[in-house]
Amino acid sequence: MPFSRPTLSTLLERARGDIDARMPGADSRLRRSALDVLARTHAGATHGLYGYLDSIALNGLPDTATGDYLLRWASILGVTPKPATAATGAVTASGVNGSIIPIATVLQRTDAVEYVTTAEAIIAGGVATLAVEASLPGADGQATSGTKMTFVSPVAGVSAEVTVTAAGLVGGTDAEAEEALRGRVLDRLRQPAHGGNARDYVRWAREVPGVTRAWVYPLMNGLGTVGLTFVMDGREDLIPEAGDVAAVAAWIADLRPVTAAVDVFAPTPVPLNLTIDLIPDSDDIRVAVEQELKDLLARDATPGGTLLISRIREAVSIAAGEADHVLTAPTANVAHDAGELAVMGTITWS
Repeated sequence: MPFSRPTLSTLLERARGDIDARMPGADSRLRRSALDVLARTHAGATHGLYGYLDSIALNGLPDTATGDYLLRWASILGVTPKPATAATGAVTASGVNGSIIPIATVLQRTDAVEYVTTAEAIIAGGVATLAVEASLPGADGQATSGTKMTFVSPVAGVSAEVTVTAAGLVGGTDAEAEEALRGRVLDRLRQPAHGGNARDYVRWAREVPGVTRAWVYPLMNGLGTVGLTFVMDGREDLIPEAGDVAAVAAWIADLRPVTAAVDVFAPTPVPLNLTIDLIPDSDDIRVAVEQELKDLLARDATPGGTLLISRIREAVSIAAGEADHVLTAPTANVAHDAGELAVMGTITWS
């Protein structure tokens, strides 16, 4: 039978009962009496001790451990928490030919996020491309093509404003959330290393910052070959960039069995477009439906897999505020070819 932690009220009654039992004629329930103060003080201290014991019990097992206790479990099992990484990319600047933009020049976005140049650049033909990196790691440092920035301090001969190039600033990821770390710790316990089985490849891929889900394909290109693909759910676009694929491939190369030829690749996104007649129809309910569909894709979508129409209808039905709906498209299970992954497409509200 599990232990039930006593409440503060229960502990207070116990303390009063003990005092009254050991001091005949005393009444520890009298307001403002010294015995009442003693009983309350004792109950409060005991309640704090029970709380500490409760915390120890929870943190003594990895599935409920938090904070430093979870990090200790991760350290024991050799699971390294994934740190935040800084977004990188390039911006274009304009100015007078020959003007020099030094390394470590600071740029600032309109929301005060700062970036630094990682190499010196010289204006030629009126423009220069600057390699930049976010000053602070994290997903907030990412920026889309066309984003404007300005130099924190003016650079002689160079226009104050710069523009993010077509590739954008990518690669920024937040530090691994506690829940995600706990999941990897439990996965390590439940699926011990097996010298390069399918689960090992999934675990190795998820050790790379930003990688949240991975799929492995044994013998994909013949004997001795392994296929591996993955996504990065923490980004607006979960499909990995070429640099992400290279980073995972490099990480796997040091861990794989020496005889394995590993092909790491990004899945091909296939938008899931839907047509929905929503009852009742409002902006809030539409947002709720879209979020439920995104959650469905995070749970059920796999490369080369099939999305069941019943699961799509269920996701729409459980959205907050939805009373009824008609799903016009798709009308059947949605199948995908090898390497294709369903991603959120366009919802047409009819």
